[in-house]
Amino acid sequence: MKYDVIVVGGGHAGIEAALTCARSDKKTLLVTILAEQIGATSCNPAVGGLAKGHLVKELDALGGQMGLATDINGIQYRILNQSKGPAVRGSRAQIDMDKYRVYMRNLVLNSDNLDVAQEIAEEIITKDGEVTGVITHLKNHYHAKKSHTNNRNIFKRSYSYRRE
Repeated sequence: MKYDVIVVGGGHAGIEAALTCARSDKKTLLVTILAEQIGATSCNPAVGGLAKGHLVKELDALGGQMGLATDINGIQYRILNQSKGPAVRGSRAQIDMDKYRVYMRNLVLNSDNLDVAQEIAEEIITKDGEVTGVITHLKNHYHAKKSHTNNRNIFKRSYSYRRE
């Protein structure tokens, strides 16, 4: 099956990448192990802080979804280090983990130009040094002009590479 873009992983980075591509009229495939867990957070349901808060603001400025989803599903909002100087202040929100996951999953599943494959990407296909697709554990071959694998996936598993 052919796509413009393939994104592997349904976490924060995968969702942002997939939605951005789909909203740019690119036929996009999101490959994730379990569609039910698209948008699932870690055991600490905080969005923000000194580093991630800055990243969320940049995503928001570029039209990303994480900030909007946090506004909708937040349960507590704080400014960290409020008694200190502006350079070390940062906003942080605690979110309802279940509502956030359901919101993000529904958004992804109902987006135009975005398909979801509930599969495990096992092989990365390359041609002339460029990634051209993935092969899943079900032996489905997905081809694309561009592919994105978020870093967390790379560190969790080792992919095999197939040259065409």
